[in-house]
Amino acid sequence: MNGDRSAADGHDRQGLAPASERLVVWACATLLRLWRHDNAPSPVHAADRAPHRHDRGPGGSRTWRTHRSPRIVRRCCGALLALAALLGAPLARATLPIERIRLPAGFHIELLADDVPSAREMTLSPAGILYVGSMEGRVYALELRDGKVVKRHVVASGLTMPVGVAWHDGALYVSAVSKIVRLDAIDTHLDDPPKPAVVTDALPPERHHGWKFIAFGPDGKLYVPQGAPCNVCLPANDPQRSHYAMIGRMDPDGTHYETIARGVRNTVGFAWHPQTHELWFTDNGRDMMGDDVPDDKLNRLARVGLDFGFPYCHGGDVADPEFGAGHPCSGFTPPVAKLGAHVASLGMRFYTGTMFPPGYRDSIFIAEHGSWNRSKKVGYRVVRIIANADGTDAHQEVFAQGWLNSDETEWGRPADVLPLPDGSLLISDDYAGAIYRVTYTKP
Repeated sequence: MNGDRSAADGHDRQGLAPASERLVVWACATLLRLWRHDNAPSPVHAADRAPHRHDRGPGGSRTWRTHRSPRIVRRCCGALLALAALLGAPLARATLPIERIRLPAGFHIELLADDVPSAREMTLSPAGILYVGSMEGRVYALELRDGKVVKRHVVASGLTMPVGVAWHDGALYVSAVSKIVRLDAIDTHLDDPPKPAVVTDALPPERHHGWKFIAFGPDGKLYVPQGAPCNVCLPANDPQRSHYAMIGRMDPDGTHYETIARGVRNTVGFAWHPQTHELWFTDNGRDMMGDDVPDDKLNRLARVGLDFGFPYCHGGDVADPEFGAGHPCSGFTPPVAKLGAHVASLGMRFYTGTMFPPGYRDSIFIAEHGSWNRSKKVGYRVVRIIANADGTDAHQEVFAQGWLNSDETEWGRPADVLPLPDGSLLISDDYAGAIYRVTYTKP
C-alpha cells in the first residue's frame, strides 16, 4: 500500500523531465558512446585496459594522456554545436493527455506546468509564489499570475528527498529526511536563493518512509511526521513508538520537538479542519497482505497522544499476523474513513474556497498516488471525502480520474492537492513532473 516505495527504491519512473533536460541527457549519452568506441583498447595494446593513462609529470604532478583520435574530436565538436543550436531554439515537450481526466460536470482541468520533475508537496506564499518539493533533490518556485506560471526557478538543490515544503513568517521550510532547512526571505531572492539554514538535523536518517510532508499548524508549530523504517516492524530502539511511526511537532526554530500521535505507519498528507482546527491526516497501510487488505486510512486527531494502531492493527480492524497478538484493534483510535487498499493516499487538504459549488465547502480532497504491488492497479486519482466536523458520516467519491489507462499503464500519479485563494485547486503529479489547475464554471 505504500505507493511511494517504487519511487524511493528506484523501481519506478520519477517523472518526465523537461525536454531540455532529456535532450542534454541524450547528448551526453551519445558522446559517451562515441568516446568509448574510439578509445577502446586495440588488439595491439590490449594490456592497456584504461582508455586514459595518468602518469607523473614534472614535479610529480599527474598528467593525462589519452588515445583520442582526430575523428572523436570532430564528432564531439559537431555534436556540441548541434546541441547549442537546439538549446537556443524553443523545445517541444510531449503533450500530456489531460483530456483523459474525467471530472464532475462544470469542472475543468488545465496544465499549469510540465517542467517540475517529481513534483510533490506544494505551498503558496502570500506573494503568490508556488513552492514545490520533489523526490530528486530540488525545490522549485513558480511565479503565478492570473492562474498561469510566468517564471520558474530552482531555489534549492542537492537536498535529500526534499518532498515537504511549508511557508511561515517570510521563510520557506523544507524537509530533507534527517533535516529541516529554512530559506529566509526567499520570495525576494528567487534568482539568488540563500544558503539553506539548518533548523534541525536530529531527525532519523532512514530513507524508507523518511521523506516528509510538513506543515505549520494553527498553533504556529511545525508538524513533522516520521514514517516506519520498514513495511511493518517495531524497532528495537523505539518500543514506545515515539521516534518512528508517529507524528511530531516542533517550534519554528527546531526546539521542543514532541510526539503527538503514535501508531501512524506513514502519513504523507495532513491538514487542520477549518472549523475545529483538529488535525486530520492520511495514513498508508502495510503491504504484503493481499490485494484488498488492509485499507489506507483517513484519521482525525481529536486530542494529543492518541494511538492509531501500527504495527499491531491496520485499517482500523485488521490485526497484524506478527505483532497483533495481545493488542486488539478495539484498543486503538479508529479511522474516520477507510480509503481502500493500496491506493497510496498522499496529500490532502480541506477545501475552503468559493469557486466550487457550496456542497464542496469543508470537504477533503486526497491525492491517490496509486498501487505498485496489487494484481490489478487502483488509485491514480483524486477523491473527495465528505464528513461531519466530528468525523462521523464520512463517505468518499471520485473527483478526478484518468491518469490510469484501461490497459493498466499510467501516465501520471497525483501526489498532492492545494486550493488557491481564487478557489481553484492545484494537483501535483510526480510521475509526469506536472502541476494541474482545476476550475469550475456552472454548466
